Amino acid sequence: MALEDSLEDFRSRWRAEIRGAPRAARKRPLAEESPESQAGDGGRLPGSPRSEGEGELSRCLEFAERLLQPSVTPRESKRPSPPPRDPNLVEQLINDLNEINEIPFFDIQLPYEIALLIFQYLGRTDLGRCAQVSKTWRVLAEDEVLWHRLCQMEGYLTDSEVTDCTSWKGALKASRTKESLLRTNWKNRIGAVGQLHYELGKVLCDIHSSDGVVLAGYTSGDVRLWDTRASDHATSSLKSTRVITDVGSNLQVSFVQINPCLAVAAYEDGTVDVWSLLIGREPIHHYQHNQKIQALALCPETAAIATASSFQIKVECPDERGYWRSTCNFQTQKLVNFLHLVQDTGGCPVAIAAAEEIVYLLKAEETEKILHSAYGQPVTCLDVSLTQAAFGVKSYGWFANNGNKIHVYNLQTAQSITTLGNSTGDFTCIGLKDSPPHLLVTGNRDRRVRVYDLRCSRSLCSLYAHHLGVSAVRMDDWKVVSGGEEGLTCVWDQRMGTKLWEMHARHPVRYVWFNSHSLITANIPDDKNPRGASIMDDDLTAHRRHRGTINVYNFSMDQTSVESILPICRSSYSEMTGYNYNIGLAVPYDNV
Repeated sequence: MALEDSLEDFRSRWRAEIRGAPRAARKRPLAEESPESQAGDGGRLPGSPRSEGEGELSRCLEFAERLLQPSVTPRESKRPSPPPRDPNLVEQLINDLNEINEIPFFDIQLPYEIALLIFQYLGRTDLGRCAQVSKTWRVLAEDEVLWHRLCQMEGYLTDSEVTDCTSWKGALKASRTKESLLRTNWKNRIGAVGQLHYELGKVLCDIHSSDGVVLAGYTSGDVRLWDTRASDHATSSLKSTRVITDVGSNLQVSFVQINPCLAVAAYEDGTVDVWSLLIGREPIHHYQHNQKIQALALCPETAAIATASSFQIKVECPDERGYWRSTCNFQTQKLVNFLHLVQDTGGCPVAIAAAEEIVYLLKAEETEKILHSAYGQPVTCLDVSLTQAAFGVKSYGWFANNGNKIHVYNLQTAQSITTLGNSTGDFTCIGLKDSPPHLLVTGNRDRRVRVYDLRCSRSLCSLYAHHLGVSAVRMDDWKVVSGGEEGLTCVWDQRMGTKLWEMHARHPVRYVWFNSHSLITANIPDDKNPRGASIMDDDLTAHRRHRGTINVYNFSMDQTSVESILPICRSSYSEMTGYNYNIGLAVPYDNV
């Protein structure tokens, strides 16, 4: 206010000085005044021009008076002032925030439930920061409803853990700590290794697992079930419906499949047995093919089975009353090499079969569709997810720009999505169903494991893995596990492109499965009737070397528990395989 008063005082004195300047200029002595000066208009005759000095002074005075006037242009003076408008909601909120000096503003203005709805859009890091603002914000940020929602979003909450948790924030913290420990154990190979035991005279033929439950079939016709989630690896033998009438009858198991509710085994003579994991060891259904079964598929989501024998594909599933029946039969032009079964959006099973160079899409009550067909280019591997199918195709080989490729098709539209790779070797295995979104992992005879991005149709990394070719592969968001024909199992860091550790066994690795805390691998021999595998053979070492192995790696333990179980695992593994490997605990390789 003092500045404005002083400025106004300066202006008033300046105006008075300007107004008094002409009067002072006319005050002259009377003797000096001439008769002409006493004339009108300041001593100047009418119509006479002003002197040059008087004009300059007049212009300066006018300019000074304009400076003292308000700075308003003519346009602005003529333009009407706009009518006042009501502020919108955002401006009103900003004005309200400017008027409030307390933090936070909604401690007083908003109810607790509405403030909780605002906080639900924050992550765990933002909630931790908000808890440090004030006591009221801390109460809001530590509300159990918010942390229960975060547990569900990050996948750490299951139905069995709902009543066990007392603090959802503590449960999320413990889950993340456990996840970090598991990842460290995976990278450093800290854990215990065990084997699923066999009896003498039984050679492993096929294996499949579902959520840690392992199903295996042998040359003796036995089908065994293990639960690797139990500490003692509980086992049970499933009974068969076949009646052995001839000593020389073919009892060998060809294929086994398992999902959360069913277990299926197919034998060399064309018999198919189905067991329920919820009832007992007796089969609940069986049917017979006249010829040998080339492929077996079990739907992961529902109780549907597909088998391929000769040029026929048969799909069986139970009806509403639980009675099994054949829903559809399809005829193929050639023998089926690969077969998968998934459930479509309508709830009906969909079979995807590869017969030499033809890939079929088969649905009940619909005509067969051919996804891909190229004469002289057989399919070498196949994997299917709920919406996509990916398979490797062998090229002619004599064109330099026409190498082996991976084709990806959409199952809803039956149209090609992309074509990947241009390798000189055949693609032997592929992982699509269990891979992260938009990613695909493949194994090749050229000894490399490749990870592809389906969005840009290019390879993200290429790992030199196995010197005899890759036989099995699987990946998640950060690691890749591969198996080779030479019996080597390798664990890779997919983002860094480096090998973490490896494990060796005698036979080729035909099966790889893992989750966050365990790894299951199977070394299945190519020769199912080797010398020394007879039950009457006294050479136990020769039998152990030829029968195949199923290894279970458990990483969900700390260093103390590992050291306590380590000697048992070493002696058990060395005794069964005939090798003396340090498999319980190791450090990662530094030179890879």
